[in-house]
Amino acid sequence: MKTSILSIVLISLATGALANVVSEDQKQYVKKYEKQASVAVPADMLLNTDPEPDLNEGFVSLYNGKNLDGWISLGGHCAYEAKGDTIVGTTIKGSPSTYLSTVKSDYTDFIFTAELKWEIQGNSGFMFRGQQKPGKKGVTVFGPQVEMEGFAKGRNWSGGIYEQGAGGWAYPLWLESHQDARGALKKDDWNRVTVVAQGDTYKTWINGVPAAHMNDGKYKQGFFSLQVHSGNAGKIHFRNIKVKELK
Repeated sequence: MKTSILSIVLISLATGALANVVSEDQKQYVKKYEKQASVAVPADMLLNTDPEPDLNEGFVSLYNGKNLDGWISLGGHCAYEAKGDTIVGTTIKGSPSTYLSTVKSDYTDFIFTAELKWEIQGNSGFMFRGQQKPGKKGVTVFGPQVEMEGFAKGRNWSGGIYEQGAGGWAYPLWLESHQDARGALKKDDWNRVTVVAQGDTYKTWINGVPAAHMNDGKYKQGFFSLQVHSGNAGKIHFRNIKVKELK
């Protein structure tokens, strides 16, 4: 039996609508963040359905494996240490959130990837196209960040996009369509984050699982940062930090 064009359209519309349904266990967060100016409206959210890019060729390591040459600490005084093949970030009580940032600050279009593992749970993330400006207590870092919030909050938004210092959550992982991404984070193990930025489009993956997809024209270029959030404790290992700039 032939399927009518009208039936195809109706099926497509229904599928699209279902794709942007908020998960039952996530509805509490919609209410919490609905007045936040930067947050995405669930019905309008774009979905990342692309496979993770090939991470094997054309990449340049951003960490030399010996010291923190090429990096600068911004925003606070949490500690960072070059330790073998990893950079270890440690929360210092009383310090604002701190961003170990690439000195190079004109990255535009790229594929960025890195791995993170918590030794002591603490909020973290990777800034991309990061910016800085003078603040009341020193430098303020702002711009888009792939959030790595761990397991403590229970909402599992690691891999979503947070607009650091400039509006808060931009792309939370609260849809039914984000269920796989919310379940992709591994406890007590390494977790891989990948970001593609091309023009105004950002896409992210968490351990190879598609996560965020959004358009934002505010940030055209900037630096990368490894975040250690303010708090009483936190120890985070970073490795395989590399980028492939796109022509």
